[in-house]
Amino acid sequence: MKLSRRTTTGAAIVAASALALVATGCSTPEAPTEGEKITLTIATFNDFGYTEALLQEYMDLHENITVVHNKAATSNDARENMFTKLGAGSGLSDVEAIEVDWLAELMQYSDLFVPVTDPDTNNRWVDWKTAAATDAAGNLIGYGTDIGPEGVCYRADLFEAAGLPSDREAVAELLTGDWDRYFEVGRQYLAAGGEGAWFDSAGATYQGVVNQIKNAYEQNDGTVIATTNPEVKAAYEKVLTASADLSAHLGQWGDDWFAGLANGAYATMLCPGWMLGVISGNAPDTKGWDIANVFPGGGGNWGGSYLTVPKQSAHPEEASALASWLTAPEQQLKAFANAGTFPSQVATYGSPELEGATNEYFNNAPVGSILTERSQAITVAPFKGVKYFPINDAMQKSLTRVEDGTQTIEESWQGFLDEVNSLG
Repeated sequence: MKLSRRTTTGAAIVAASALALVATGCSTPEAPTEGEKITLTIATFNDFGYTEALLQEYMDLHENITVVHNKAATSNDARENMFTKLGAGSGLSDVEAIEVDWLAELMQYSDLFVPVTDPDTNNRWVDWKTAAATDAAGNLIGYGTDIGPEGVCYRADLFEAAGLPSDREAVAELLTGDWDRYFEVGRQYLAAGGEGAWFDSAGATYQGVVNQIKNAYEQNDGTVIATTNPEVKAAYEKVLTASADLSAHLGQWGDDWFAGLANGAYATMLCPGWMLGVISGNAPDTKGWDIANVFPGGGGNWGGSYLTVPKQSAHPEEASALASWLTAPEQQLKAFANAGTFPSQVATYGSPELEGATNEYFNNAPVGSILTERSQAITVAPFKGVKYFPINDAMQKSLTRVEDGTQTIEESWQGFLDEVNSLG
């Protein structure tokens, strides 16, 4: 579901390149005989909300099927695994989760995936979610899971100790405005003796800014503009200037970042719905986290994923049925309750289950209504083409070099330019 936890690896790039050599013809797997017991594997990352109880529910409905869930730590790990094994022609799970930021790369090899044909999925998802996973031949290859409308998660206890408003309505009012306002309040927090830093990292904060730019790195025809786009340079400089005194300098998904969720290393963080499960799952005993119905600059979407069925699957029909069931509105509402993964299914919107959803960990916040309003505040759907992932990865590394003190803002920007230009 999400971006700043990635570093592109040579193995993944080589594997992706090698896909052009993979024969697209696949032998047809033998269908299991009636009543034959089979095992389906599903591979996800982070937390999709697919608990043991939810998967057991499916197994109870299909007594001949055992579902084994393999969960990677990060989207980057899942991406590397996907391209390596897709290039090798074997080894993938029956159902594989993918993230929107590398969907465009994968769509180049859409013929290696089983198309979505279940009539029950017709008009299931918001239009743009379906369009992004539909190839030139009209084949939909992904079952949409979540989207990532963003609010601001904050430590109410740390706000209160610093003399700032701490209830979520007052915090939303306090933070309403642009990115300069968000950074200004951060300086107020630190000036009042607030514990830790204001936000977690430049990389995570930059992601919120860049997701409000329609064409940050590529034009719609694939032309790369990342190195010449003044909006990208401005976002880079704005975030790093703020980072100098407001950031905890803890790159997302590192051990220190996870520890910071619990130990007060930072008071706020940008918070798409899926982040709720990450926070509560990794700081289960920490009291004080809350979420405010506000986002700098108005609104933003970060992340969102799909389930796919590779043609490698020995049981493509049964795997497709599992993916369809997991992404049906009823199950997506359960996943939202489990991990905060905000649904992409149209039928869930306005439902009592979504609108009335609360999260006990986040001080009983009405997360359903908050994230619904945050989704309605999104005005930009960023274009993410084939080169989005490697370009953004180069940007994340550039931000990190400045945060860890190895390069200046200017030096690291030149490194970004060099890496993007090397992509060809």
